[in-house]
This record gives sequence, C-alpha cells and structure tokens, in this order.
Amino acid sequence: MKVFSLCGYSDSGKTTTIELVIGELIRRGYKVGSVKEIHNEDFAIDREQGSNTRRHRAAGAEPVTARGLKETDVLYPVKLDMRKILSFYDDCDYVVCEGVRDYAIPMIMTGSKVEDLEEKWSELVFCVSGRVADEIKAYKDRPAISAVADIVAFTDLVEEKVFDLLPNAEPGHCGSCGGDCWTMAAKILRGEAKRSDCAGNRGTELVINGKRIDMQPFMEKILHNTVLGLLSGFKGFVDDAEISIRIK
Repeated sequence: MKVFSLCGYSDSGKTTTIELVIGELIRRGYKVGSVKEIHNEDFAIDREQGSNTRRHRAAGAEPVTARGLKETDVLYPVKLDMRKILSFYDDCDYVVCEGVRDYAIPMIMTGSKVEDLEEKWSELVFCVSGRVADEIKAYKDRPAISAVADIVAFTDLVEEKVFDLLPNAEPGHCGSCGGDCWTMAAKILRGEAKRSDCAGNRGTELVINGKRIDMQPFMEKILHNTVLGLLSGFKGFVDDAEISIRIK
C-alpha cells in the first residue's frame, strides 16, 4: 500500500488537487482510497441526541456500525491512529490523505502564496501544488506542479516518489535501523536511500484469509527467521523464495 498526504491552508487548491489525482490514479488502473483529517474539535457525524447509534455508544459499544441501504458508517468514540485506519484499506494500491501530518508518509504541500509553504513545511514534502504552483516552478528544490494545469505530470511524480508504507510510521523509533521511519522516509524522498533499505522490513508478509497482518519489526524478524529455519533443510530451498502455507 502506498500512502501520501496533501497538506495546506484552506482555499489553497488542496481538495481540487486531491480530486484530480484520485481520478488520474484510477484511470491508470489503481484502486484508491482516501482519508480526510478534520481539524474542527466539534466535528462529529453522530450528532442526533437520542438516536439509536448514540444510545448504542452510550451503552458502551465500540465500534458502532450504522448499515443503511446505500451507506455503511463505522463509528468509534475516539480518534484512531493512522495504522488502525489504514488497516481498513488493505485492498487499495494508493491511499490519498488530506491534512494528515503526524505520519511518516510523503507529502505534497499546497498554498495560495509562497509564505503559506514556509509555515507548514516538512522534510517529507516532495512536491508543491495548489494555487501557488501557477506562480513558481520550484520551492526549496522541490518541483511545483499544478494538478489543474498538468495532472499527467503531477501523477507521474506521485508514482515516482510515493513508496510502500514503512513498518513503523508513527512518530518514534522502531530501533531496527538506529533511527526512525521519519528519517528513513526523508532519505528515500531525497534519493539517499531506497524503500528496500528499511531494516525493519525484510520482505516477509503475513496474509491470513486474504487480509495482510501488520507486524512490528521485531515480530516480522521472528517470523522471517522461524520460517527460514524450518524450511532451510528442504532440497532446492533458497532464501528469496516466495512461500505459501495453507492451514485447514
């Protein structure tokens, strides 16, 4: 799964850019999901006092699901971390986020003017877009591309720069490489490292009934070493083999 975020002030062209890149990625054959960060502290979908879903929540149910004829809403009474949210997107090739800044993922910065960029700048920004991209061609060595003017070139850059989600993208250290995923993500975007250089992910993936199971680096390492240890004695076995195990 490849995840990236568009961040910037309101009315800077952020949502328009997201609409265009989602459409272009889908046109290219990808399955795309999205996550919208809402910064209004009073935001809540389930507002109606006395509604059945509100009563379920008050009784202690978590989560509460409202299943309608044309829509299904799963309601949690807390702000979920991105790792949990992204677990619902396992079948997506790309997840496009709006306003998510607390995760080690590539970012696109939008702005109405150059001053907007500096205030929200991050080392994880790989492109500038929005209204300001009509005025400048680059900012801090990052290209400025208007998705409205050239969505093909914009999406080409997304395909080039956005990489598979790192294993411990929350703030903090995973300990596998001596740094954290924020540092690794920045290095990848600058061309100083590759996604495969991440020490916390050696290419071992656990899938149960079609659902990919997220693992912290130390658990991935245990599974990797255990499977290799058990199978290394088989004739013809090689370390980079693709292994499928079926249990009934």
